[in-house]
Amino acid sequence: MATILPSEKQRFIDELIELLKIPTISADSKYNEDIKKGAKWVKDALASAGCTETEIFPTKGHPIVYGERIVDSNLPTILVYGHYDVQPPDPIELWDNPPFEPIIKKTELHKEGAIFARGACDDKGQMYMHIKALEIMVKNDELTCNVKFMIEGEEEVGSDNLELFIKQNKEKLRNDVILISDTGMISNSQPSITTGLRGLSYMEVTVTGPNRDLHSGLYGGAVANPINILTKMIAQLHDENNCITIPGFYEGVENISKEEREEMTKAPFSIDNYKKEIQINAVYGEIGFSTLERSSIRPSLDVNGIWGGYTGEGAKTVIASKAHAKISMRLVPGQDWEIISELFKNHIKTLVPDGISIQVIKHHGGQAYVTPTDNIGYKAAHRAYAETFGVEPIPQKGGGSIPIVPLFEDVLGTKSVLMGFGLDSDAIHSPNEHFGLFNFFKGIETIPLFYKNYAKLFSQK
Repeated sequence: MATILPSEKQRFIDELIELLKIPTISADSKYNEDIKKGAKWVKDALASAGCTETEIFPTKGHPIVYGERIVDSNLPTILVYGHYDVQPPDPIELWDNPPFEPIIKKTELHKEGAIFARGACDDKGQMYMHIKALEIMVKNDELTCNVKFMIEGEEEVGSDNLELFIKQNKEKLRNDVILISDTGMISNSQPSITTGLRGLSYMEVTVTGPNRDLHSGLYGGAVANPINILTKMIAQLHDENNCITIPGFYEGVENISKEEREEMTKAPFSIDNYKKEIQINAVYGEIGFSTLERSSIRPSLDVNGIWGGYTGEGAKTVIASKAHAKISMRLVPGQDWEIISELFKNHIKTLVPDGISIQVIKHHGGQAYVTPTDNIGYKAAHRAYAETFGVEPIPQKGGGSIPIVPLFEDVLGTKSVLMGFGLDSDAIHSPNEHFGLFNFFKGIETIPLFYKNYAKLFSQK
């Protein structure tokens, strides 16, 4: 197990805090210079940790950072993927501290403290674990595999330019396994390995009525109100059983066997703690499935944002000319995100009444992914977690999406292993996102064991 000296721990924390201070928000063009600054920071960190080759590759969007350290051409090669871009921090007023001014504080769950900042867990903290693990392995002369890093700046907006980069650099990126830490685990006492990701289709809808905002007294009740109409349309996307009503939506959806569903119940999960954590008094979802099943093996459709009309202080009595909504659909094996996007587009247009026009934009998406548990990558991860945590990790399907992962296998021909160290309570994509110091250092300790076990299993093939 990698030993981290106390002086190194403080330095690692200080370095991560510096990275977290950079507002690398990929969705907002006004942060483009910060994105470039973040890319250079990661490049320098890779070089400092021991990469013998580092480079920043510009794209039509945000740059990709590459680094490598080749020990021996006969050894297996691990490709580490991560991202340095982050989600917008809104709503700012709900943060206890400014999102790009990191602080460390102890919580009931994180007795050793946690770093609170946008990107702390998703994905700067988890990505940086790999860079520090490399530093330790190089320092101790314990690097048992070749290693390559591909750290992108567009994951949070769909990785639009990564596909072309991969296809143009297949030889440079050639590897035996892809290692990713952009997922979570069950708890700090019960590790788990994510064995599946849901796919994603992200859409935007705009409905338009009159050619301008109208006085709601003069026109109210006489013209179709785009906001009223849009909310009615959205309400029709689910039926009384909370099933999605888009025709053809469930075609191809994999029906999980009774045995596998029973196996899922063995993972430690408290519905009471789940409700307490997010302060709700009841769960909600598709009839006939448990909370864990709804958030992992079943598809979903959610409105991520809706706006229109006057939302400022006080009152302004208008009927808005336009109303907008952003809608995401999480998909499962058997669903193709391109087909689902078209089904959504065609269906929602049928819900538009006379007097209203509609525009539907397909933003981005990706396919669902399943990691087999019988390959040496999974086995190496299993052994690594077991050694550092002292308990066997549990395989667990995740509800999130990393759209680029299925593409890795299609283009590069290798499997991905999802070694996450975050917790569901880390509030990723939300105000007060954080990452436990325990989790950060546990990741740095566990990753070198993955290399060690992977090299051993590889040699036995």
